[in-house]
Amino acid sequence: MNKEEIWLLDEKYGGRQTEKFKKDLKRLQAGEPVDFVIGFKYFLGVRIDLSKRPLIPRPETEFWVGEAIKQIGNVFDDRQKRNLLILDIFSGSGCIGLAIVRHVKSARVVFADKVNKITARKIKFVKSDVLKNIKGKFDYIFANPPYIPAGGKSKIQKSVLKYEPKMALFGGKDGLFYIRKFLKEAKNHLEPGGQIFMEFSSEQKREVEEIIKQNNYKNYKFHKDQFNKWRWVEIF
Repeated sequence: MNKEEIWLLDEKYGGRQTEKFKKDLKRLQAGEPVDFVIGFKYFLGVRIDLSKRPLIPRPETEFWVGEAIKQIGNVFDDRQKRNLLILDIFSGSGCIGLAIVRHVKSARVVFADKVNKITARKIKFVKSDVLKNIKGKFDYIFANPPYIPAGGKSKIQKSVLKYEPKMALFGGKDGLFYIRKFLKEAKNHLEPGGQIFMEFSSEQKREVEEIIKQNNYKNYKFHKDQFNKWRWVEIF
């Protein structure tokens, strides 16, 4: 068996080659992503349910969210007089917000997306097209918008195109449609001193910087992921 087949056997079936395992093995061999076949994926130690087939959390996202949590962690301590409010926009599977709830004691998270309602303690879900139905202001906004250009399908794995939700992948003709829409309004939902953490594709850095400037954000800092590619920006 290959690595993914062994992973499926161990993770879902505890090493037992049952009849259900054999059926799942056929799904895997047909090209279905192993995470969907297993039904969940761990993200910063949190088990993320994939039964409704959201976008599968990526390791690059896990890396930068972990870095952002470390950065803001000192703010969330027992001396804090109030719970800080965080928005997870384009929440999808909910992996970002759920990781924050798990690792940041005083965090209260609002999840916002068109689909995939999240239910858990210390959270609220708002069905929203970008920021349309979002009210109030937040201390931190985490955003992982769709950013693949519509013409970039040839560069994407066939299994991703076949099995993962296209609305979570593609961001218009140049991939920047949702980034433009989000950054135009996001500053109106930040508390004084608040910050935005946003993912983007490495080749979009110049365009993203221009959008940030056009919307009159005062300070920003770009960061690379674990593969040494520009991957996320901190706006404050």
